[in-house]
Amino acid sequence: MINKLVNSVAEALAGVQDGATVLVGGFGTAGIPNELIEGLIEQGAKDLTIVNNNAGNGETGLAALLKTGRVRKIICSFPRQTDSFIFDALYRSKKIELELVPQGNLAERLRAAGAGIGAFFTPTGHGTLLALDSAGQSKETRVIDGKGYVLEYPIHGDVALIKAERGDRWGNLTYRMAARNFGPVMANAARLAIATVHEVVELGALDPEAIVTPGIFVSRVLRVDRVATTAGGFANKT
Repeated sequence: MINKLVNSVAEALAGVQDGATVLVGGFGTAGIPNELIEGLIEQGAKDLTIVNNNAGNGETGLAALLKTGRVRKIICSFPRQTDSFIFDALYRSKKIELELVPQGNLAERLRAAGAGIGAFFTPTGHGTLLALDSAGQSKETRVIDGKGYVLEYPIHGDVALIKAERGDRWGNLTYRMAARNFGPVMANAARLAIATVHEVVELGALDPEAIVTPGIFVSRVLRVDRVATTAGGFANKT
């Protein structure tokens, strides 16, 4: 019997190794798998490469992981915000490497990994510093129909940490509104996709037409409580 449900964060994260490339879902503060990030901090894996849209907010979630000093490199689109002071300090002191990727390119590089695409040409970044690789060398370019394009490669993950809304024991997932963001492409791009859900349903309860991430792409599913914010700004688990 296929059953991808796990009983704890520790069980969900079992086997995540030092040096792993970890794809972390989320867009700003929407769709962040905070329970899994907190579990990764406790688990202790180090020398990580993190792929996320942002580089953390405040001192919680991804920012808290960066603060541990166990992230070697971050690949993201928006590393700096008003409250990204942990990333800012690490980057200025050369304690973390940054690969800046335009948001559309980030999504497409992840999608390409899941789709088995070896590389693709995109106009985004052509003729700018974003057309240089991490060594400062120019990436391959091509002119197509008179327009300049730059060659980009897929981003494969060892692990994906994603937040969904509902799931079943086969790993089929649905999402809630903007919390969907990078979750589906990250699940497809990783060898080990771990999802949290707020509700576990029986097989067949999810409309097949509404399933966004099929269970074939998901390895483990953990049910977590929903966190509600009170009027005073405090988080309560419900």
